[in-house]
Amino acid sequence: MRKLVAAAALAGTALTLAACSGAEEEVVEDTETAAPAEDTVATTAAVMDASTVTAEQLAGMAGVTPELAEAIIAGQPYENASAFNEVLMASLSEEEAATVRETLFVPVNLNTASEADIKLIPGMTEKMEHEFMEYRPYADMDEFDREIGKYVDEAEVARFRQYVTL
Repeated sequence: MRKLVAAAALAGTALTLAACSGAEEEVVEDTETAAPAEDTVATTAAVMDASTVTAEQLAGMAGVTPELAEAIIAGQPYENASAFNEVLMASLSEEEAATVRETLFVPVNLNTASEADIKLIPGMTEKMEHEFMEYRPYADMDEFDREIGKYVDEAEVARFRQYVTL
């Protein structure tokens, strides 16, 4: 999971550098080889790990002021999602903190996380919180996919996976 987060962070940095380089490129879509839209699974923006995010990555993040970025970096590494949320709540409203948690989060260990940490996962409902807890301990992420996939579609399982680990 950490490798995926690191790869996504590097990709985001590369895109930012490319956008800032001033070079203009023409994007041409190859309609003959492009996959039909109905065959694709919706993807969401990669979630960065608050315990490893850099100041440079935070600089371009919506809702993160320079002061908040400094506080986030100072708190690294985070013991859990609740500890990270305390840093957010020191300077943000609950709504603003929820927006930041959508793209910056401390992965929740499915087998050991507290209910409070699970509740912080963006989009978490009481029903899903119960389902996350009910299937403990998870043997692997495939089991998570199978069990949670009983209640939500594949895209939502993939979205939840960005916020959890084993």
